[in-house]
Amino acid sequence: MTDKNSNFRPIAWIDGKVHLIDQTRLPSEEAWLVLETYSEVVIAIKNMQIRGAPAIGIAGAYAVALAGGRITHESRESFLKELAEIASTIEDARPTAVNLSWAVQRMIRVSHRTAHLSDMVENLVAEAINIHDEDEKANIQMSALGANLIPPGSTVLTHCNAGALATGGYGTALGVIRTAWARGNLKHVFATETRPWFQGSRLTAWELMKEGIDATVISDSSVGQIMQEKKITRILVGADRITANGDVANKIGTYNIAVLAKEHDIPLYVAAPTSTIDLSLESGGSVTLEERSPNEITHFAEVPITAPGIRALNRSFDITPNKFVTAIITEKGVVNQPYKSSLRKIMELSNE
Repeated sequence: MTDKNSNFRPIAWIDGKVHLIDQTRLPSEEAWLVLETYSEVVIAIKNMQIRGAPAIGIAGAYAVALAGGRITHESRESFLKELAEIASTIEDARPTAVNLSWAVQRMIRVSHRTAHLSDMVENLVAEAINIHDEDEKANIQMSALGANLIPPGSTVLTHCNAGALATGGYGTALGVIRTAWARGNLKHVFATETRPWFQGSRLTAWELMKEGIDATVISDSSVGQIMQEKKITRILVGADRITANGDVANKIGTYNIAVLAKEHDIPLYVAAPTSTIDLSLESGGSVTLEERSPNEITHFAEVPITAPGIRALNRSFDITPNKFVTAIITEKGVVNQPYKSSLRKIMELSNE
């Protein structure tokens, strides 16, 4: 995770198996899982052992490759039919992040372009590795572009975890932070704890410490006060889906931060690869927002922390309207208002 280890990846394809770092056990233990079936990958995605929109997209691609290696049909047509059924199961693992369905459908397109059944598995594995490699390259490109928006002496707030752990490598929002720090422009980072899974205090803090970046973890509810004290000059967050009008679906609490940022006149930047942009949805109101088990907020480490029998609502994501977003940083360029036209242009560049 330091410069000499900047090629850290949370997931890898090794000898026909998926290796991934179990993010539920960080920061106390750096344990790796070895997964041999697509169903094991689906469980890892659902259980947050791998998380972050780009990372679960990569995991989904590898899951399709694993599935292809175990299908035994002798006809191409029956192979494709079963693979499509499995792909649907993989896509359903988590509904909000568009990267998962984007990657899985890209894998399916490769399967349909493969003329001979004997080439199918090899082509699927190659495409999954391409998706992984492209994501890391995109992260490095967007980080260089995003760092241009961070002037010397900046103090940045980030929410959840949008680092190497959430991607194919290097990071999106945290990648921008890493690059800005390397350039000497960044003075300090505030990382929200990000309840209820504590991706900020567990994962972002782990990455920042590994990088030697000066940082402080803060409670989610203290963001407004710290802004009021003028301790934050820029905000950098990732995204799980960006709709055609520039609305942003991201970890729950992002909307709160965006509203506070607007009140305190602090620029808020969203860093995400073009694979996170979903032009098929007009606005954030059309995004399916994942709701997770109430136990995640009524219990901590399986210990009850609230009144027995109380109902709990555990929304995992929220929608930040585009009016609160100063700019969107992608690997193809920095996108500004009006997002409806600028996002379409950047996607045209991405498809060239």
